[in-house]
Amino acid sequence: MDQDNYELQDVFNEKGERLSPQFGDSTKNFLIDIDGTICDDIPNEEPERMATAMVYPDALKILNKWYEDGHIITFFTSRTEEHRTITEEWLKDHNFKYHGLLMGKPRGGNYHWIDNHIVKATRFKGKFTDLVVETKEIEVFER
Repeated sequence: MDQDNYELQDVFNEKGERLSPQFGDSTKNFLIDIDGTICDDIPNEEPERMATAMVYPDALKILNKWYEDGHIITFFTSRTEEHRTITEEWLKDHNFKYHGLLMGKPRGGNYHWIDNHIVKATRFKGKFTDLVVETKEIEVFER
């Protein structure tokens, strides 16, 4: 299923100017890391290990469920373009369903994502499950 087949909704600002379209509230647009999140953490410096990385079975189950539920699954990885083919083959061999693969995520962790769209961040800590709502303290821009 191609992400382009999902219906985007028109969005306008208070002046009536068109903004970037968005998916409806029922469609989540998941960006998911690969190494250390859905499989063993393999550094780019050891690409020979990528083909044999062990999949996290709970990640496969939950992500494929979200895909079937109509959400968008895009993998976002620090692996470089030279690792695209082996990464796509690994995802296919392990039966991950997904819409896209973005290579070249900045390395080093400690990410702070700034965007004009709502961003919900979930730190992976060892097990995929359905998501639950919790209230946490976050950093925001001063008003």
